[in-house]
Amino acid sequence: MADEIINRVANSVLVTINLEDYYPKGQRILFDIKDWLFEGFVLREKDFRNQVAEYDWSQYQDSYLALTCSTDAIIPGWAYMLISLHLEPFAKKIIIGNLELLETSIYQDVLNNLDVSEFANKPLIIKGCSKKPVPQNAYIMLANKLKPIAKSIMYGEACSSVPLYKNK
Repeated sequence: MADEIINRVANSVLVTINLEDYYPKGQRILFDIKDWLFEGFVLREKDFRNQVAEYDWSQYQDSYLALTCSTDAIIPGWAYMLISLHLEPFAKKIIIGNLELLETSIYQDVLNNLDVSEFANKPLIIKGCSKKPVPQNAYIMLANKLKPIAKSIMYGEACSSVPLYKNK
């Protein structure tokens, strides 16, 4: 009689943490202000203020926004602040930058509020593959948050993980 096949991965004490599980719902939007500039390069204060005041910001309810200008225009800081003050009642988060920076900022908030006490003194695997746009910075932030409490930290899948840290 053949030996029974045992799934050692399923029976292990390893705890897998999937950052995709912490991905907050909400549309991610890159809001480019270039169309509100004269010839795409000059911010005329009166015209800009009028466009901001007349714009329907409610369409961004429960969204995450990255404010940017895709031209080489010099945008004063108050312009982004003015937009953000109009977005604030609707948007979940507003930053200046691109979508990757937005995702990093979102995950920074998520990880800062994450209770990791359940992972204390356990061997951990941070799952590497994701269908959602989890930024690379999130993996670094999570690893650094887990290091003081983890028995060990690995990256990848239980069947093929890369060891990163072991508490001595």
